Amino acid sequence: MPLKFLDHVNIRTARLSEMTAFYGEVLGLRPGARPPFEFDGAWLYCDDQAAIHLVEVPEAPRAGEPRIEHFAFRAVGLADFLAHLRGLDVAYRISLVPGLNLRQVNIHDPGGNHIEIAFAAEEEADLSNYPPTPRPARS
Repeated sequence: MPLKFLDHVNIRTARLSEMTAFYGEVLGLRPGARPPFEFDGAWLYCDDQAAIHLVEVPEAPRAGEPRIEHFAFRAVGLADFLAHLRGLDVAYRISLVPGLNLRQVNIHDPGGNHIEIAFAAEEEADLSNYPPTPRPARS
């Protein structure tokens, strides 16, 4: 398996400043560098690792909606991992993190939970999404 370690947890919140203060005061995490995404948020660091990624949303998620948007792993072996997913017929989407040169493979487990697996940009692979077009809904 290409997984190396749990990288971060991504949490959606309408209370960005309160959440930032809470994680700072209670757990000692500190705000730090964050890529220039097109949405507001904060990255909170544990030592030198951005462990919690807060994403600001206009209103609090409703009951039943996820607050933890995804969890993420760092990994190696991008091409082999993508071939493995295709072999299992697991849909994925590739995205790039602006300014960090990371390639993210985004998948969902059977419960609908979003999982990000991040690889270094230097790894060569076909970055086409799988399947190439969205699948029709299953009934």
